[in-house]
Amino acid sequence: MFRKAEPAVQLKTAAEIAKMREAGKVVARTLDRLRAAVEPGMSTLDLDGIAERSIREAGAVPSFKGYYGFTGSICASVNEEVVHGIPRASKVLRDGDIISIDCGAILDGWHGDSAVTLAVGELRTQDARLMEVCEEAMWRGIAELRPGNRLGDIGAAIDGYMRAQGHFGNVQEYGGHGIGTEMHMDPHVLNYGKRGKGQQLVEGMCLAIEPMANAGGRHVMELDDGWTVVTRDGERSSHFEHSVAITADGPLVLTARTENRERIAALGFPDPGF
Repeated sequence: MFRKAEPAVQLKTAAEIAKMREAGKVVARTLDRLRAAVEPGMSTLDLDGIAERSIREAGAVPSFKGYYGFTGSICASVNEEVVHGIPRASKVLRDGDIISIDCGAILDGWHGDSAVTLAVGELRTQDARLMEVCEEAMWRGIAELRPGNRLGDIGAAIDGYMRAQGHFGNVQEYGGHGIGTEMHMDPHVLNYGKRGKGQQLVEGMCLAIEPMANAGGRHVMELDDGWTVVTRDGERSSHFEHSVAITADGPLVLTARTENRERIAALGFPDPGF
């Protein structure tokens, strides 16, 4: 019997992981600035300009801009848009919206990639719950990033948590990925799976963990612009992501923001330095 070969994965040294943390800090600071800026009346293109300035002022380059022709420095996905929303002047935020912002930066040849979902103005109770479930699913997945575990453990943790929370759709068409000297690298990281299955995790791997949770069904479709992914049923969606290094001491969150400090400490993860 022939077995499919596991993809070759780029392993990083401690020094290289430290460089990735610096790229991650650029992304973290940019997302903090966007969180502070989001308000009704702004366009997603306005936010894109803030992000690009933040990244370039840090001496970094936006990962997304020009990537396979993508025009933005961030992905800005509003309400039923799941991922890959193109920033544009015509997309104006309204009170009660939610927006998922995915941001990437390259610093000294190393990538950082992270995403958050934010409320615009007043946060609806049902949206708060959607965002809470998605973010917690991400942390459950990150907790599995330890040497000796397997890729299936990550997906099982994410999917198992979402299923236990009620009627939330776990998007399966998109997932996480390896990251390092390129933004998207092997392995692909599914947001569902079986424990004990898949490629073994080893020290030095760096993975982006990014669940997408829908308020309705899990099914999605791509719009005619060739980028924007939306829920098929029109229900809202949430997206959270962190880039993480697998170390002997546990998951090192490379894109950690200051607001994550208490959660990282409570989970017993290594201190990424803030």
